[in-house]
Amino acid sequence: MQNFKLNREIAHLAVLQRIELCGPNLKRLRKLFGRYFFSVFLSKYFINLDLISQNYYNLMYKEFLLIKNYINESDKVLSIGSGIGGLEVLINQKLNNHITFIEKNYVSKKVKYGWDKENKEAYNNLNLLKEFLLYNGIKKESFNLFDFDKKKFPHTKFDVIISLYSLDYHYEFNLYKDYLFRVMNPKSVLIFDTIRPEFFNSVFKKVEIIKQDLDTIHKSKRIACKDFRN
Repeated sequence: MQNFKLNREIAHLAVLQRIELCGPNLKRLRKLFGRYFFSVFLSKYFINLDLISQNYYNLMYKEFLLIKNYINESDKVLSIGSGIGGLEVLINQKLNNHITFIEKNYVSKKVKYGWDKENKEAYNNLNLLKEFLLYNGIKKESFNLFDFDKKKFPHTKFDVIISLYSLDYHYEFNLYKDYLFRVMNPKSVLIFDTIRPEFFNSVFKKVEIIKQDLDTIHKSKRIACKDFRN
C-alpha cells in the first residue's frame, strides 16, 4: 500500500486544504465546535497521520490518472494553487517533469471553503510545500516555488498548467487571465475546475469537460482548455 510521507504540520495543512481527508468523526466535531476551533485545534491535534497520508495519496492518485494523458514526459508543468503538492509529486515520479508552483504563503485564521471575491483567503505555507516535496523524493532542481503575492511570476512558456479546485473555483479566473495568455502557446493545455464551463468557450478555442462533480455543493466540472481566442 503506497502513501505519502507527512509530518503533523504538513498533515494539518493538508486537512485545511482538503477537508475530505479527515475521517467522519472529525467532520462531525467540526460541525459541533465550528470552523475556527476546527482549523486551529481539532485539525492539528486530533488527526490520524496514517489515515491522512493514505487518504491523500489515494485522492491524488485518482487525480493523476484523470489528467496523465494530457502530460508528456518532456512537458514543462505549472501548478497554481496546488496545496501541499501531492499531485505534482506523482507527476514528477511517474513522468519526470519539472514543476513550477505559484502559491500563496499564509494560512487564513478561519477556513471558509467558499468563493473568495476579494482574493484574501489562503491555506498554504511555501516552506511546508517545499518540505513535503523533498520528503517525497522530488529533487530540489526539479521544482521552483513562486509566492503569488510577490508578483514575480515565471515568464517561460508552459506546456501544461494545472489548477485543481483553485482557479475559477475558489479564486476569480481573471486574476490570472493576462498572465496565462502570456505563458501559454496554442498547444498548451490548462486544466482547472469551474461551475461555468460554457463561459470558457468564449475564452478558448477548445474546451473539453473531463470530469463532473455533480454531488458536491458547487457542482463543478473539470475542463481542459487550449488556445486562447484573440
